[in-house]
Amino acid sequence: MKLRKVTAASAVLLALSVSATACGGDKKDDSSSSGGAKKITIGIKFDQPGIGQKTPQGYTGFDVDVATYVAKKLGYSTDQIKWRESKSADRETMLQRGDVDFIAASYSITPEREQKVDFAGPYLLAHQDVLLRAGETKIKSPSDLNNRKLCSVGGSTSAQNVHDKLAPKANLQQYPTYSECLSGLQSGAIDALTTDDSILAGYASQAQFKGKFKLGGFKMTNENYGIGVKKGSPLKDKINKALEAMVADGSWDAAVKKNFGPAGYKNEPAPKIGDVKS
Repeated sequence: MKLRKVTAASAVLLALSVSATACGGDKKDDSSSSGGAKKITIGIKFDQPGIGQKTPQGYTGFDVDVATYVAKKLGYSTDQIKWRESKSADRETMLQRGDVDFIAASYSITPEREQKVDFAGPYLLAHQDVLLRAGETKIKSPSDLNNRKLCSVGGSTSAQNVHDKLAPKANLQQYPTYSECLSGLQSGAIDALTTDDSILAGYASQAQFKGKFKLGGFKMTNENYGIGVKKGSPLKDKINKALEAMVADGSWDAAVKKNFGPAGYKNEPAPKIGDVKS
């Protein structure tokens, strides 16, 4: 009788052990990189319309479309993508720590950054430009910004670059956000907003601003957008192949038109992989 009680108790313990092991096994499978449970973590901007924006309906923008295409070529479906906000100051650290697999976030390729991370691409050649009111006729070149109110966000080097090199008498205005610069431009409180033309086009393409702004088309600098990966990552070559495929099958052109078209953005042709314009 006592032996049967011990045996029964052992059976219960064994059953509990097997159950716990199974639960542990399920948890491990959920986080594994095999089968349907695999995930890829991608860094993007959350607050740049037309580039990378988090909305109640999901994530939108040119960088989001590029990153989604690349992820699919790497074998990940849309629901296997985990999006992470990658603020400009955090991008290198996020890659070095392994917080993300790659970053597509208006991430210009520079020699300083290449010392810390690797880049696939470039996948877009942008330029520093200005955004003007649609009816503006007197600002036709950077020098016409002299004695005009020129806006950019606090901490940005864009407005200072114009002031130092092209329009030394420009009246620099720093606002906390681009949206506030846009409001100032719309009201007449400022005369021009400056940053990358792709970012300007993204903002101007929003429905509420349709037909209210135009790009100057000044092309004051070259900004080569690349996809950042950790130093030595084998993803670099795979991403480059995906970017080439995106251009070849027309998806790149479609993404440009979809995200920047309403602003009349005259984009450069898709750059060749490795061709970084100085």
